[in-house]
Amino acid sequence: MTYKKWIFIAIGLFVLGMAFGLAMPVGISDVLAEDLEALKQLAAMLGPFKISTAAFIFLKNVSALIFSFIFSPVLCLLPVLALTVNGWLLSFISAAVVQEESLGLLLAVLLPHGIFELPALIMGEAAALSFGAMAIVALVSKKRRSQLPPNLKQNLKYLLFAFALLLPAAIIETYVTPLFLT
Repeated sequence: MTYKKWIFIAIGLFVLGMAFGLAMPVGISDVLAEDLEALKQLAAMLGPFKISTAAFIFLKNVSALIFSFIFSPVLCLLPVLALTVNGWLLSFISAAVVQEESLGLLLAVLLPHGIFELPALIMGEAAALSFGAMAIVALVSKKRRSQLPPNLKQNLKYLLFAFALLLPAAIIETYVTPLFLT
């Protein structure tokens, strides 16, 4: 399967997660309130306009993609979860922000860094899905084992490109996004 098809599968999984987030009953947000409060405390600790915050965001996102890629041969579970959970969180939190604030604020906060971060997520997880599926196929088919090294090499290139997109995303999230929140 071509990488382009894996991109479409990754987008589909992300959109599926978004649909779950939009369909979630309002009462569930009470259950997640503690988790959201912990995230707010972490954000306050890191703070905007600090290089350490940008580095933290970048390294967190890169490590999540690396972890997903490494463990993708385990039935591609991690890439599937990463895509659906991120889509779910994005739509769930977006719906809450639009309800409490405005669509304009949501777009101002998400678009500047999301232009880089969402394609990086999709590309990185598509590479993980492609590699994970090829590794699974290589385990069961001796004929296809020779395809695994070129598949790994190609998907590592896509993964590195995703990492490159995460750098401006982290910088924008640290230095531009807070301007819209004050």
